[in-house]
Amino acid sequence: MKRRVAILISGRGSNMAALIEAARSKDFPAEIVVVISNRADAGGLDRARASGIPTVTIESKPFGKDRAAFEAVLQTALDQHRVELICLGGFMRLFTAEFVQRWFGRMLNIHPSLLPSFPGLEPQAQALRAGVKISGATVHFVIPETDAGPIVMQGAVAVADADTPDTLAERILGIEHRIYPEALRLLASGQVRLEGDVCKTLAKANPDDTLISPATE
Repeated sequence: MKRRVAILISGRGSNMAALIEAARSKDFPAEIVVVISNRADAGGLDRARASGIPTVTIESKPFGKDRAAFEAVLQTALDQHRVELICLGGFMRLFTAEFVQRWFGRMLNIHPSLLPSFPGLEPQAQALRAGVKISGATVHFVIPETDAGPIVMQGAVAVADADTPDTLAERILGIEHRIYPEALRLLASGQVRLEGDVCKTLAKANPDDTLISPATE
């Protein structure tokens, strides 16, 4: 049986679209059963509907700082759709520790940096200010701390001297669209286990898959 997945969004939903596309494959171990947004104007809602995915809007603004009240309504929607796993796709709202604990090990997020480096806002600009030569994206389990939690999968890109935050973000986005579906595949197929704060998988690392930047030849 395929695992039932909800995608939570606040904006255009580009990672959502990548997950939906991957889930079309017959051998993919998960199905996207609902897309939930905390903003009625999120562009991803139309993209989800066009793909035949049910959508739910739960406006977060009326709840103000009462995160628990918002989460109670969200949990009802998740229960109604019998959701087993959650993928956050640019969902711009923090959760309470209680909600995160309820979904611990079953809720994924993606962040455009090689965590634990450069959490928070504007990670591409952070990376450029630090002068790193390699950046990328990270899929991780959600814990109460922002942009933290056991790392499931990472992908890297070289950083060029001429990069701006926008050009770097564009290349990293391509990596995001590749690794998020694969991380969900691992989780949904039972190939992930947590050992304390570390995520281990049955997938094998490729010892020849290296990225060195800058290239000298």
